[in-house]
Amino acid sequence: MDKVMAQLESLLAHYEELQEMMSDPEVINDTKKYMEISKEEADLREVVEKYKLFCNDQSEIANNKEIISHESDSDLIDMAKEENIALEEEVTKLEEEIKILMLPKDPNDDKDIIMEIRGAAGGDEASLFAGDLLRMYQKYAENQGWQMSIIDSEETEVGGFKRVAVMITGDKVYSKLKYENGAHRVQRIPVTESQGRVHTSTATVAVMPEYEQVDLDLDPKDIRVDVYRSSGAGGQHINKTSSAVRMTHLPTGIVVAMQDQRSQQQNREKAMQILKSRVYDFYESQNQASYDAKRKESVGTGDRSERIRTYNYPQNRVTDHRIGLTLNKLDRIMNGELEDIISALVLYYQTKQLEKMADDNA
Repeated sequence: MDKVMAQLESLLAHYEELQEMMSDPEVINDTKKYMEISKEEADLREVVEKYKLFCNDQSEIANNKEIISHESDSDLIDMAKEENIALEEEVTKLEEEIKILMLPKDPNDDKDIIMEIRGAAGGDEASLFAGDLLRMYQKYAENQGWQMSIIDSEETEVGGFKRVAVMITGDKVYSKLKYENGAHRVQRIPVTESQGRVHTSTATVAVMPEYEQVDLDLDPKDIRVDVYRSSGAGGQHINKTSSAVRMTHLPTGIVVAMQDQRSQQQNREKAMQILKSRVYDFYESQNQASYDAKRKESVGTGDRSERIRTYNYPQNRVTDHRIGLTLNKLDRIMNGELEDIISALVLYYQTKQLEKMADDNA
């Protein structure tokens, strides 16, 4: 913990410097710089406040120990001892909280995401399960106060999805949903099964952070734009105008379709924003081979043997294989109650980081 404390002293000094900068008229007049400094100050605020409280508690404990050692009044001594018991408990709790706050942060945690869900092994049943996963994430997003919009999809004849891509926006979306990357396995009796046998199928989920204001110029000659009439809910407007937009980036084959906005211009702007993000993610991977390898490593091939989680309908059970967590409330989880799983995953990976930090500081 000594190395962490040394880091905290440096962090405290930097935090105070940021606060001074925020009151500098020159910084206040530079909106972009002020926003950057404000965000950094806000990101550090919680750990600074806890560190100050930790230091104050340590000082109070030391003062009470002086009283216990030198005071003759038994009532004062007993009071100091009782106070130290409570303070030492709080110090232990603060120490653990500070360690977690000091863990390296994923720079993408605050970002919105693009999520792709694909039916994999299992034919029609896999496409139906992809649709079930989509609805599960929609309900979870609603519970979190996030917004979800479909940006591209390919439906199947049975009412499922061969693939569907959505954008989810809100507070710290990537920090929670990044753990959904991988192959999801379902065990249930398909609606098409006449003999009541349980089948196993899979769908894959890929989660990409949305790159905001990507510094990437796309050549208009490399983009094919198609406009068409929107489908789905939306009243008369949606059927009378060609407001939906599909953009294809020809060099990479990346396609983005957008129909959620009221006008073609709004759909164009949103589609271009998403297209830039996905093309940027592609080029970050350098080439098609590494992109495919990265995606395979992330979500697997969709084979039944490759899975991060199993959804067993006959037993109303969900098991996350990465952390050995089993919950017997599949019905509630499919209704968007994912918090128990996500919280357990966050805790698991934080514990792994803490163990590494302890090894590094040993």
